Amino acid sequence: MPSTLSPAIRQYLIITGNYWAFTLTDGALRMLVVLHFHQLGFSPLNIALLFLFYEVFGVITNLVGGWLGARIGLNKTMNIGLGLQVIALLALTVPTAMLSVPWVMAAQALSGIAKDLNKMSAKSSIKALIPAGSAEAEGKLFQWVALLTGSKNALKGVGFFLGGILLATLGFAGAMWAMAGVLLLVWIASLLNLKADLGKAKNKPKFGDVFSTSRAVNILSAARLFLFGARDVWFVVALPVFMATTLGWADWAVGTFFACWVIGYGVVQSLAPYLTGKKSGKVPDGRSAMWWALPLAILSAGIALGINYSLNLEAILVGGLLFFGVLFAINSSLHSYLIISYAKEDGASLDVGFYYMANAMGRLIGTVLSGWVYQAAGLAACLWISAAFIALAALIAAWLPRHQSAESIG
Repeated sequence: MPSTLSPAIRQYLIITGNYWAFTLTDGALRMLVVLHFHQLGFSPLNIALLFLFYEVFGVITNLVGGWLGARIGLNKTMNIGLGLQVIALLALTVPTAMLSVPWVMAAQALSGIAKDLNKMSAKSSIKALIPAGSAEAEGKLFQWVALLTGSKNALKGVGFFLGGILLATLGFAGAMWAMAGVLLLVWIASLLNLKADLGKAKNKPKFGDVFSTSRAVNILSAARLFLFGARDVWFVVALPVFMATTLGWADWAVGTFFACWVIGYGVVQSLAPYLTGKKSGKVPDGRSAMWWALPLAILSAGIALGINYSLNLEAILVGGLLFFGVLFAINSSLHSYLIISYAKEDGASLDVGFYYMANAMGRLIGTVLSGWVYQAAGLAACLWISAAFIALAALIAAWLPRHQSAESIG
């Protein structure tokens, strides 16, 4: 590590490395569960239910985790998350006969807690490094958030690919053992190297402080709920099952496609500051979140129409997904920047945790709907719901604050 880096940045880089390692296992685990249990004959709704506790406990964890991070430090919440993910992976190494729905749901619950502790820790730490204020600081904040978010999602895409490869080469249990072993080494290194002061609030917050009192944070959280519900309502269960059954794609092909899509999605997120006005000296605000959501809603409706009229399904889905990925990545990156900007300076993890609680709630709603609606009415119906959710996100974002005056990035 270069000696010119400040201690705080060195600590942040360690947290980022932990987050990346965790993300690889999280992406691989999701693809492994979807493909393996589809092979075992689980219905789309039952596959969706396997992720129910993952999302439910994500809601709870973000609400409590932000408070916990502000009290005990983000290093501890990060390490707790890493440890829980190791336990979740080991729980899934049992023989296939023991992989009942309740058992897998419980393991996914641990994984959901782990994932959101890691995400909250990594995102909240940026606020301590680059406090919001001047236009220059805001522009730098957007770049840092976009880079972290984009790189994380690119690695999650690699995780999807890794999951497909591990399932084909090591089998389900072997894949769990391999990922648990690697993550255990990362966890030990994290315990030895992370300091205890990053992200601690000066005044220890009360538990009642987990609910945000900021109007901007509350509005953005509501918009985030519908934005991520719109993605997961067709992306989590409906799309991979549709590709495997209706389109006849092999499991490795489904895994590879999702991996490439998420990697590209992450790259676009990293470039979001340059795509939304950085070169012209603009810092995004609530108006940006509204206008970038509208074309995404129109695109979702267009893909649904193509499926309804039985046009070239593969061309519609692959082409539509490419455009959807670009637009959704920009929307997601804008939201991620805005929450760090809106979060209060002291104990930022409280506002960030509340926001990602809404994110997890949207994922929960989207995941359950993905299995239920697809089983009852097909992929096009999932996409119509997606379009409606995105339109709601745009409408809610219209109430977000605008810049008080013209700002430029130095």
